[in-house]
Amino acid sequence: MKHKNRYYSRSKISEVKFRQIIRFFAMDFTATDTAKLTDISVRSINPIFIKIRKIIAVECEKTSPFEGIVELDESYFGAQRIRGKRGRGASGKTIVFGLLKREGSVYTEIVPDCSKATLQGIIRGHIELDSVINTDGWRGYDGLVDLGYEKHLRVNHGKNEFACGDRHINGIESFWGYAKKRLIKFNGIDKKMFYLHLKETEYRFNHRHSNLYLDLLKLLRENPL
Repeated sequence: MKHKNRYYSRSKISEVKFRQIIRFFAMDFTATDTAKLTDISVRSINPIFIKIRKIIAVECEKTSPFEGIVELDESYFGAQRIRGKRGRGASGKTIVFGLLKREGSVYTEIVPDCSKATLQGIIRGHIELDSVINTDGWRGYDGLVDLGYEKHLRVNHGKNEFACGDRHINGIESFWGYAKKRLIKFNGIDKKMFYLHLKETEYRFNHRHSNLYLDLLKLLRENPL
């Protein structure tokens, strides 16, 4: 009798083989490497990886509002800059806004710009009012106390100020470094797929202290492909 694959409905791939695929995904192997190691075509592995990333993205979007000490920052993803502006205002880049609960989880969102209206719209929806917010000196963060937030601490990177005791955004900046280092191995990501890769990176970071393989198996048992 053929055993049912609990993780992938109507699949010809056995559950044992599929668990092997999940293990390689958890180890952050590419679809190409996973195909070679499992002796399954990359044309079959790619759709599986995309489906897993979609489930991960849905899970990431369920994040509850952050509270406590929260760090905010934006980062720019895309091809290496050749000419033009650096940082805010750099052309041709994908802008990502990040919120990080210190010593905890991160939440990311792709944004069209770094305007005050855009950033504060996300902040109001994802951070509790009694939180302590840490940012740099960007004007998009002006007025957070007026919105009702208990405390807003800033570091002025323009004056080479990066930390003063507990006033810093080192945690979210560390996440940006991890994200860019991880994503560069894909040798360029189609803009249509960037959101899924970003959310996968967010998920990996948020589960950095647990067994990602077991976490993924649990997630896929609850949400089979």
